[in-house]
Amino acid sequence: MNLYRISQQINNDYDTYDSAVVCAENEEEARRTHPSSFVTHYKNGKWYGTRNDGIEYETGNDLYSDWVMLDQIDKIEVKYLGSAGSEIEKGVICASFNAG
Repeated sequence: MNLYRISQQINNDYDTYDSAVVCAENEEEARRTHPSSFVTHYKNGKWYGTRNDGIEYETGNDLYSDWVMLDQIDKIEVKYLGSAGSEIEKGVICASFNAG
């Protein structure tokens, strides 16, 4: 596993994420990691969350999204930071959110 800094300059409004540090196997997996803990996965070109009862729901797929739409993830900047220790779990380590 590796550590990456992901950042974006596409959606710079208030209540948006500008960057995060993530643990992922490779750059592509890092690019497909959403900074929000409410977004658990993606499918069919959309971000989804999962409720406690296992029901999934669409999230962050409109003009007022808090991150980058899936069809624009190629514009996310990804920087390799180094190898992750074996104790670090895959996913978001920390994220930068610009509250409005």
